[in-house]
Amino acid sequence: MESLISVISELRKINNIIGGGKVELPQIVTVGSQSSGKSSVLEGIVGWDFLPRGTGIVTRRPLVLNLVNVPEDDPRRKQTGLTGNWATFDHIPGENFTDFEKVKKEIEKDTLKVAGDNKNISNNPIHLTIFSDKVIDLSLVDLPGAIRFSLPNQSDTIKDDIEKIIDEYIKSPKSLILAVTPANQDAAVSDALFYAKKYDPEGKRTLCVLTKIDIMDRGTNAYDMLSGKTIPVKLGIIGVRNRSQEEIVNNQTIEACLAKEEIFFTNNYPSISARNGMPYLRIQLNKLLINHIAEHLPGLRDTIDNMTIQQKEIMTSIGDAPEEVTSKVTTNKVIRNFVELFKNLLNGTQEDIEVTRMVGGASINNAFRNFSSFKAIKPEDGLTDEVVINALRNSHVSLI
Repeated sequence: MESLISVISELRKINNIIGGGKVELPQIVTVGSQSSGKSSVLEGIVGWDFLPRGTGIVTRRPLVLNLVNVPEDDPRRKQTGLTGNWATFDHIPGENFTDFEKVKKEIEKDTLKVAGDNKNISNNPIHLTIFSDKVIDLSLVDLPGAIRFSLPNQSDTIKDDIEKIIDEYIKSPKSLILAVTPANQDAAVSDALFYAKKYDPEGKRTLCVLTKIDIMDRGTNAYDMLSGKTIPVKLGIIGVRNRSQEEIVNNQTIEACLAKEEIFFTNNYPSISARNGMPYLRIQLNKLLINHIAEHLPGLRDTIDNMTIQQKEIMTSIGDAPEEVTSKVTTNKVIRNFVELFKNLLNGTQEDIEVTRMVGGASINNAFRNFSSFKAIKPEDGLTDEVVINALRNSHVSLI
């Protein structure tokens, strides 16, 4: 059964073909400074090494990363004949990567091809999809890390170029912002929070990830930051313990480091340990993205329907379209699949049954049956008689 993220991936391809990439799709955009630990966060979310590493600016192009959960009995495995984990790049159609060292090298190779070897950057994205039974469905965008000034071997405009890319990806209301912020620095100077506040001043679509929480100065802790007292975002603040440089050099697995992370939070933040760490971050990101997709689905459907009509009119005016184009324009099918997934979720007829929590229609039904949650709501909170009377008087149907 297709996942919402795989459908979003197909929508993105269609968008690039017939819309020139102009349709804004729901996604999570990762923002942070060059040394904030963004790459380690992304690898922790995925569960293994796949990103190039080095000094200076390593991420020089946006990386659009789709994670698609594919169970062992999924039909897509039979179609490809692959077991375990594999990855595909949009710029190499038909090729499957099972060696993630080669994935890393391909990212480096294509970055070099497009952005050059002089430390410049490009806004031309790399599209990478990872299929595995170990990942959780997600769509993430990794951006070049923000910098304060350019180095002698870099373009004089590189700082401004990076800012333009960040602005381009996070200004859309359809983008959730994953603000990666080191816990061992003042939040007031966080590049990630600076950019997030620029386009999301109320913090409604920003989730903050605190990195380097294990290397804070002695005698300090991150309780105030993790509790939201110093970082005003609405989607949450989650602390993680990334792999150290020593652990990376010694080839310690991410699984081993996740075990260390759990011990760290249990020992140092026992009262909130369950709401921090990489496993919790994965679950929250998945939940936020699915809700975000659902919120924007009607508008997304209308936009692509209009785009499809325009393309049909163009093709009609020029006669029969080339087979290469018509074979790719499968928008209606993808949209139908997308809607079907939500319908199955609400009706409780999806194949991949959730066993750890109530979802979809079951959770809605439970909410209506459990009236205690509704009784707890106080609709008059914050409203005075004067406010209510003025609202009535200002309404188009006067009752007073």
